[in-house]
Amino acid sequence: MNLAWFSLRSGFAACWAVLLVVASGVATGDEPSWKPLFDGKTLDGWKITNFGGEGEVTVEDGSIILEYGSSLTGITYDGTFPKTNYEITLEARRLDGTDFFCGMTFPVAESHCSLILGGWGGAVVGLSSIDGHDASENETTQYKKFEAEQWYKIRLRVTPERIEAWIDDKVWVDQDIKGRKITTRSEVNLSKPFGISAYETRSALRKLQIRELAE
Repeated sequence: MNLAWFSLRSGFAACWAVLLVVASGVATGDEPSWKPLFDGKTLDGWKITNFGGEGEVTVEDGSIILEYGSSLTGITYDGTFPKTNYEITLEARRLDGTDFFCGMTFPVAESHCSLILGGWGGAVVGLSSIDGHDASENETTQYKKFEAEQWYKIRLRVTPERIEAWIDDKVWVDQDIKGRKITTRSEVNLSKPFGISAYETRSALRKLQIRELAE
């Protein structure tokens, strides 16, 4: 009798374990998955942006290295890219120089915008451009001291209503874009639809990935 009761309880426990795994799998499946944009070894899927005067681009120790350019050096994604409802994460650091080490140009519906980190002498963070005003002169303009050789974790989210950006999990941009004119500066037009550049600065990029969000 005790053995039968033990077997019955064990059977119920096993059933509950299966149900919990299935439920957990459903919840996990609803979470958008991340897709790598950089394999850590090659520039497959990317092209060196032909700015004119660009520096060398190499892959070293799992990072994309953007050498000094005159004035811009960058990479542009060579594939299809979502226009809204997506997130990008990467890590970037300034190896040398005093201007932006990560100018990330990205789609916003039928237009594009750029997130600037360390521009205008090394400290400006913001979006270029909002209603024709660039990252140094609109409501997203902020200032941050970026240490040389230090990796910074960057996260960007684009939805139909907002552009948001985090640096090391702290919110630095939270911009309502409804009814606003979103554009890029002409200098980075070759970075479209998605690209990253550095201005007269040597920088490194790694761990680039994207996920599409539910509408």
